[in-house]
Amino acid sequence: MSVNAQVNSNQNTTRTIFAYGGGFTPQFMRYIITLTKKTNPKICFLATATGDNANTILAWYAACEDLPMRPFVQKSFVASYTEVKTFEENLLSMDAIVVGGGNTLNMMAIWKAQGIDTVLRKAYNKGIILSGGSAGSLCWFQGGTTDSRPRDLSIVHGLGFIQTSHCPHYHSEPLRKPLYFDNILKGKLAAGYAIDDKAGIVFENEKYIKSVAIDEKNNTYFVSVKDGKVDEQLLPVGQIIK
Repeated sequence: MSVNAQVNSNQNTTRTIFAYGGGFTPQFMRYIITLTKKTNPKICFLATATGDNANTILAWYAACEDLPMRPFVQKSFVASYTEVKTFEENLLSMDAIVVGGGNTLNMMAIWKAQGIDTVLRKAYNKGIILSGGSAGSLCWFQGGTTDSRPRDLSIVHGLGFIQTSHCPHYHSEPLRKPLYFDNILKGKLAAGYAIDDKAGIVFENEKYIKSVAIDEKNNTYFVSVKDGKVDEQLLPVGQIIK
């Protein structure tokens, strides 16, 4: 089934992505809980980008501690002897899925090899909240720049659920912004959304809905080309989340 056919078959379902610029925090997790509109929702963490690193998974549980939710982890480095359910059975039973940061390029390759990319498309069309920061935000867009290869930041392609480019860590990593500008100006990347580490954007049905932030210092932007020059549009933060 084509992407358009999949979308058209789910017209009554609100497809939601919450992309934030940096790592997960208790504030972001609280906000994701509200997006599910459920009491004590099931929220699953995908730590593929760090190779299912134990410290990353522990940090995830720590961020979720004492929150009104049921935290789960879906590992990608698994064995059939220990995994009773398929990726699809596990992920499609969740209310939200959060993707962690790390190596975007490797994560995309593993997802494709395991069929997780297809499962995430099904989750999206089902109305399961999709979220994440860094690699976990970049994955939902057409593409952006990544530190997944040696030496220089380079372009990586995502799942394309949001048909724009994306730049996480917009102001926290000095090389990100000028390279993003250059790639958009030269047509290597489409126009897209840039997000500071402690800010995020909600998309519904592939449309920008609003920007949120943990404090007043972090923002979101839409970067495009107008009259042959890069145009950076500040997107007003509609909500400070606590």
